[in-house]
Parts: sequence; C-alpha cells; structure tokens
Amino acid sequence: MKDTELTRRKNDHLDIVLDPALAIKKTRTGFEHWRFEHCALPELDLDRIDLTTSLFDRAMQAPLLISSMTGGASRANNINRFLAEAAQTLGLAMGVGSQRVALESDANWGLTRELRKLAPDIPLLANLGAAQLLGQHGSDYAKRAVEMVDADALIIHLNPLQEALQTGGDRDWRGILAAIERVTASLGTPVVVKEVGAGLSPTVARQLYESGVAMLDIAGAGGTSWAAVEGERASTPHKRAVAMAFANWGIPTAQALCQVRKALPTMPLIASGGINDGIDAAKALCLGADLVGQAAAALHSATTSLEAVVEHFQIVIEQLRVVCFCTGSADLTALKHAALLPLENTP
Repeated sequence: MKDTELTRRKNDHLDIVLDPALAIKKTRTGFEHWRFEHCALPELDLDRIDLTTSLFDRAMQAPLLISSMTGGASRANNINRFLAEAAQTLGLAMGVGSQRVALESDANWGLTRELRKLAPDIPLLANLGAAQLLGQHGSDYAKRAVEMVDADALIIHLNPLQEALQTGGDRDWRGILAAIERVTASLGTPVVVKEVGAGLSPTVARQLYESGVAMLDIAGAGGTSWAAVEGERASTPHKRAVAMAFANWGIPTAQALCQVRKALPTMPLIASGGINDGIDAAKALCLGADLVGQAAAALHSATTSLEAVVEHFQIVIEQLRVVCFCTGSADLTALKHAALLPLENTP
C-alpha cells in the first residue's frame, strides 16, 4: 500500500471520530451497572488525597494514560506535541499512535525523540500494529519504534476486526502470537498488548500473559467503534453494510476488565474503551485496573491547544479525586477496596 494511501486512511479516521454529525450509537461500557456507595463521613482532607502511582519505574501524579490516538496524519504533529506537553505538565503516561507510517516512509508526523524532549519524565509508550510484527522485519520494526521516541515500553495493538473490514487491511493473522512471543523475548523493553475497542477475552489474555507480555490494555467496547469508522469510510454500499453490522461488536469494557482480572489476578492492567470521566475511571480502578486510558474523549482538545488538553485531564483528575473523597479513599489502594455496588434491574 502506498504511503499516501496510509496517510489518507489516518486522516479519514480523525475526521470521522471528530465529526459530531457522524456520532454512532455505541455499545455501553458496562460501568453504568455499577455505583459507588456514598460515604457521608469521609474523615479526609480532599486536597491531600494521594493519586500517585508509577509505570515502568517512572512516577505518575495520577493513574491516567493518554492513550494512543493518531499516527500518520500531518496534523498529528501538533496533536502529539500537545499530548506530550500535557502529560509532562500533569505527570501522566502517554502512548503514541501507530508508528507504521513513520517506519515505512520519511514522514514521522511528530513521532520522534522530540516527544521525549517535551516529556522527559513521563512513561512514554511506542506503538505498532500486531500485523507489522510478522515476517523478517518484525523484530526490527519493534526495536525501531521504541528507539524512534525513546520509549519506556512498546504497545502492540490488536485490531483484527478493523483489519477485516478495512480496504487493504491485513487479513492473514496466522503466526501473530508467535511473533509477539519473539518480540517480548528479544526487545529488551517491556511490551504492552492492547485491543483497540473490542476487548480482550480471558482466553486471549492468558495467551498473552504466557507469552511474556508485561501489561495488558483490555480496551473494551463502549468507546470508538472502529468497525463503524471503517463503515463510514467504505467505498461501496456492500462494504458499508458488512462493516456497520459490527458497529456494536465486542466485549464491553467493564465486563472485559472483570473477566481478565479474575483470570489473571496479578497481571498489570489498563482499562480503556469509553472512559468518559473521572467516575468511570474510578470504577475501572476499583474493578481491577492499574491505569485508565482515554483517547477519543480527549481528541477534540488535542486538536485545539495544549491548554485545552491540560484542562480536559485536570477535570478528569479532579473528578477522580472527588470520588476518592466521597468513598473515604485516601489513596488508590484504598479506592480499590471502596464499596462499588452492582445496580439491580439495570437495562
């Protein structure tokens, strides 16, 4: 596929996700089935609640990952800069968008070591699609992706549904797990594996755990539907009809999180996929996540300014802090033991 076609695809993805006129009814995340028990006597100082954590030996001021958003589009230069500077300002982690275009062409779209200069202290995660690991260049691609941004870890994203529906998508996924195993064994940098919005099942999570992966992002259904995005991009009614049938496909985020946490009690987990605010983030942390990722919810601010991105995540952090206060949780460890109750008769 030509570089221009890859770039056009990435620009289409941004246009569709950002266009409110194309809003598509989403699968529910499942977090609406849970509610915290309110604590009317928290016996806490709100301003002293401790949200700090760490990732890959780097300190964080809150358990939030600015999740992978875009790679391969010209406007990603500013987006990546704003996200990196916001992450550094607030002490958050950042995962870059797919580096495939940057690896296969001269266009890096801001995915360089300049990001590390803008954000010297944060956990910074490189990103490559699983299909790019196949073949003789796979391990080299992984190494170059990490070196390109001086990353602390590599995200390998799994998007079989999107590839199946995408014109020119990678349709042969035989050997992907073995390729992931080779990379985890040879890279010398932690590997994180994430879905892109259809969720990880316990079976797949166990396979990845056994392959040596350091962390999983369950990335469940309830956020951006890449099937629907590809349906909007479809060049024919036939392709659109095939794609749109899968607009609500996937394991809801809360369900995937609970199931994977039960299957792998000690595996570090990121929860993403439709995390709308700090209350959703708190629910995810209480249900077993170690970090919470946001992408599409922050994308509009990322196309606006650094100040808009900082403001967006400050709101999420403040919401999370208030949840801790009103559940009597002095820190993230206490929040994991807060009373989060399933709602009865939730539709």
